[in-house]
Amino acid sequence: MSIKEFIQTNATKLRYMTSIVSVVAMILSITVIVANGLNWGLDFTGGVVSEIQIAKNITPKQMHPLLNKAYNQDVTVISASEPGRWVLRYSDVQAGKKRADLKDVLKPLGSDVQILNTSIVGPQVGKELANQGGLALLVSVLCILGYLSFRFEWRLASGALFALLHDVIFVLAFFAFSQMEFNLTVLAAILAILGYSLNDSIIIADRIRELLMAKPNGAVTDINNQAVGATFSRTMVTSGTTLMTIVALWIMGGEPLKGFSIAMFIGVLTGTWSSISVGTSLPEYMGLKPEHYKAKAIVETP
Repeated sequence: MSIKEFIQTNATKLRYMTSIVSVVAMILSITVIVANGLNWGLDFTGGVVSEIQIAKNITPKQMHPLLNKAYNQDVTVISASEPGRWVLRYSDVQAGKKRADLKDVLKPLGSDVQILNTSIVGPQVGKELANQGGLALLVSVLCILGYLSFRFEWRLASGALFALLHDVIFVLAFFAFSQMEFNLTVLAAILAILGYSLNDSIIIADRIRELLMAKPNGAVTDINNQAVGATFSRTMVTSGTTLMTIVALWIMGGEPLKGFSIAMFIGVLTGTWSSISVGTSLPEYMGLKPEHYKAKAIVETP
């Protein structure tokens, strides 16, 4: 028995089981997001970004204890363009308090500490970035809604839309649970996940639509199983190659791209899962039938 035949034979049970798991996981994810909240990065909250030059043999593990103690917070240390060059990111001190001098803080590690530049992102700028990021996310979702409503019957479109929400909620839940910094690069990853998951859902939904039109007397369950089997190899190849690229970016991209890579990795996995399970089971549960795509006769009388 080929993989395609095995999937078509067992797809009903697999789709229903994974859909139940997805719904339960979504409820837990929303609970985690509400309970923990997101650890907003300096892009949204405002703070200080300093670039320093220090001896090449100094590592972040040596700098963190000094920086965290001096600024009373977890200071992010990111490798810059060359050895010995680092970018430090931390929240600004409260009004009325003096900010510790970086040279004095890092002096125990050596006397050759150079402050190349320091910039301050104010709370107002952070709020503006948050508003613009939220607006970008809203516009993208509205455009997706418009496209789905034009392309598919509403029951089939609802499956693709629910799969999108499923993927985004999972990514947000991970960042809420781990309390990793949620910054603009992670927001960019979420926008990319929306596009990737939508593409995957449309491939399967389009196949379902073709089969509904070709088999007006067929059972919806069998049609969904055939659509999943017909697109499974394509989905696995696409997801597999995408994950390989993301892993390479995760390993080679360093700290600045870590959040982006992790968000994309989770998004691709859940996007593949949801397109096959939720994206096909929900329209079936909502009563999708072949007659919804049956051609209507054109009345020629004036």
